[in-house]
Amino acid sequence: MRAILITEFGGPEVLTVADVPAPEPGSGQHLIQVARAGVNYGDTHQAEDSYLAKATLPLVPGAEVAGRLAGGRRVVALLEHGGYAERAVADPRLTFDVPDSVDDRAALALVLQGTTAWHLLRTSARLAAGESVVVHAAAGGVGSLAVQLARRFGAGRVIATASTADKRRLALDLGADVAIDPHPASFVEAVTEANRGRRVDVVLEMTGGGVTDASLAALAPFGRLVFYGMASRTPPTAVHPVELMRRSRGVIGFWLAHCMADPDRFLRGPMTELLELVAGGELRPVVGGTYPLGEAARAHADLRARRSVGKLLLDPTV
Repeated sequence: MRAILITEFGGPEVLTVADVPAPEPGSGQHLIQVARAGVNYGDTHQAEDSYLAKATLPLVPGAEVAGRLAGGRRVVALLEHGGYAERAVADPRLTFDVPDSVDDRAALALVLQGTTAWHLLRTSARLAAGESVVVHAAAGGVGSLAVQLARRFGAGRVIATASTADKRRLALDLGADVAIDPHPASFVEAVTEANRGRRVDVVLEMTGGGVTDASLAALAPFGRLVFYGMASRTPPTAVHPVELMRRSRGVIGFWLAHCMADPDRFLRGPMTELLELVAGGELRPVVGGTYPLGEAARAHADLRARRSVGKLLLDPTV
């Protein structure tokens, strides 16, 4: 079968099409005929072996697929790897039925990035009604859903950050109260002004470096920064226990892999809720583009260069 095969670690250039043996499902596993594969920012880290979980070569990347089982059931599934291919093997506990009213693209936007947004707000930040929320990268796969979910979960004010005027307009269209540039000279002042003169309660942050440091400084007493990625590949420097105590602030890490270890507890409920919201027209997944399987490198390059919005997909049928 056709798949993207990584034989050496590096940038987008290491993603090449190859003919590889089709995966054989083990006892109880599902074999999925892949209609679409999802592309995530974590995949770019996996390709260069800078992700939290170390990779082993050769590697077929890809953590999520949508397609059909042998009996015709439409499903979406989370994987450890192997999604950038015509067929993939999945654990039934990490496989979810897709209702007819939800297309494959929307299902893929939900299964990893949607559940991440849900847990960032519900589990990690423990968002309370009326609290203010800053969503960084608000036009991205997680951010575009987090903006909408924050509003639905009762946030008093949703402040989006995005790198271009078009992305900021999209964030406003999705329900943000204010959308600002994430890199002004005085980020704390900009966020405080956007929050009507008050520091903020929650920040969802996945950039790293100075953006994390400035976001931490923008928190009000008892504010929480949830750190779930490091797109800049630059670690933050300002997280010190004494400084956290000085303003009663908290920094919380989140990695969806821990939810995948106990899917019945952490994934099935959120996925059911998210699919119902999409089916009812109450949640809008943003799909930014679909690339042929052979153009996976271009998808990674666009993602790393911030040229994309929403969910990126690969089509293994072309």
